[in-house]
Amino acid sequence: MNRLAQSKSPYLKQHADNPVDWYPWGEEAFEKAKKEDKPIFLSIGYATCHWCHVMAHESFEDEKVAELMNETFINIKVDREE
Repeated sequence: MNRLAQSKSPYLKQHADNPVDWYPWGEEAFEKAKKEDKPIFLSIGYATCHWCHVMAHESFEDEKVAELMNETFINIKVDREE
C-alpha cells in the first residue's frame, strides 16, 4: 500500500495498492524530489475516466514499470475533481 490509502478521494484510493510509490500533491513529494534530485512524474485523472483506468492497468499495476518509475521519479497522483 502507498500513501494514497490515507486520501479522502475515492479516485486516489483506487491507486493505493499500485506498486508505484504514489504521493498525493503536497510539500512532502516536492521536498523529496528536491532532496533526491529527481523529476516529478505527475498523473492527473478522475474516477470515471476510462483511459485513466486503462493506463493504471497497463502501466501502474505492472511491477517492472513501477520499479522503473520508483527509481527514476517522485510519483504524484492528482484527482482532477479536487
